[in-house]
Amino acid sequence: MDYERQVKAIAKYFEDNEKEIKDFKMGLEIEHFIIDKDSFRTISYYEEKGTVDTLEQMLQYGWEGIYEGDNILGLKKNGTTITLEPGSQFELSIRPEKHIFDLERDYFNFLNEVLPILDRKNQALITTGYQPESSISDIKIIPKKRYSYMYEYFKDKGTHAHNMMKGTASLQLSVDYNSEKDFVKKFRVASAISPVIYQMFDNAYYFEGGVWDKSSLRSYIWENCDKDRCGIVDVALDKSFGYEKYAEYILNRPPIFIDNGKEVYFTKDKLTKDIFDPDKYSTQELEHILTMFFPDVRAKKYIEIRMMDGVPYPLNFSAVALWKGIIYDEENLNKIYEYVDDISIEDVNKAKKDIVEKGLYGKLRDETVYEIGKRLIELSKSGLRENELKYILPLEEMFNEKMTPRGKTEKRAYLGKKKALDWCILNNLIEVKDNGHEEIN
Repeated sequence: MDYERQVKAIAKYFEDNEKEIKDFKMGLEIEHFIIDKDSFRTISYYEEKGTVDTLEQMLQYGWEGIYEGDNILGLKKNGTTITLEPGSQFELSIRPEKHIFDLERDYFNFLNEVLPILDRKNQALITTGYQPESSISDIKIIPKKRYSYMYEYFKDKGTHAHNMMKGTASLQLSVDYNSEKDFVKKFRVASAISPVIYQMFDNAYYFEGGVWDKSSLRSYIWENCDKDRCGIVDVALDKSFGYEKYAEYILNRPPIFIDNGKEVYFTKDKLTKDIFDPDKYSTQELEHILTMFFPDVRAKKYIEIRMMDGVPYPLNFSAVALWKGIIYDEENLNKIYEYVDDISIEDVNKAKKDIVEKGLYGKLRDETVYEIGKRLIELSKSGLRENELKYILPLEEMFNEKMTPRGKTEKRAYLGKKKALDWCILNNLIEVKDNGHEEIN
């Protein structure tokens, strides 16, 4: 294989997906667990009235089934998809929108459809960073070839790779870029402040039937998953970072398996550069390869920000607002870019260890996560339109109390698990109306 041509081919993909600023949107992925209301155990794919039944009942609302063989594994409608993660986590990927309000509307449309189905089965959706009751040994991988390959591959990798697959749930955002320079700014900013974001949205108190007595379980699990594809991209904070450096990051690591649209085959430890043909590849094959690496921040047709635990409404939309006010306000982006200019990968990795032990008082270099997070919230507010400010307020109020989502659950733990976590269960819907919503150009 011609390595230089491989690099150029992948870099061109990123260049081809640049957007005009006027067309910038944000995409949102929210992973949930479906639990039994009484026991809080996670509902699996295989059981009677399990996630298969839920997907099939959703078809009545105009969703189209996504199948692998005879197995229904997801749904799609109007650019939005519902998919299942390896441990039957129920993920909603909302189509990209310009306005937070529109993402919120689409989320509530989904909840209004799925919650009555679950309620009739004595089940509920819960948004936490980790399974609230079940352990990963209780949960069988869903019948998806991709996940079978991954499960086998991870057997001799990090100590918590299977916890990542079957036990975690997250909130992920996608943001657009209009040039390589803009791509670099956004990617480096999100990567450098990743320890701060991990801690701000830490929502995992219960772990494998017990209590996680530290902080930022998500960060800990991902750091002990697979060094080849997790953590932050090792060259992201280098001065030379750009499309080609990210392409090299991909090429020099193993994609586990390949899906070229015609066949899916296991590649195990073979590196991408030993597989990827720059003359014969399909877009589907390249996009599959890009999804097989899971750094805190990654590149596809957009930049994907992946550090947040699953958190309940309205905190999930606080995350959207926080990032929108930072990433899509040029002045704010430049301010943070200057702040992170001399932050190194060693600084970030040290901070990740520190937040696990000290939570909000862990440090990124000489500042605590709390200090940096508070400043990020204030900065973001200055970059939001007036009718978007309401979305960041739940995060600001919680942070002013020096609290994280995990801390909120811990504070209520004396009441028992069900009451400690009832604030994470999605019910009692608030109808979202188009009141006072103005178009933002």
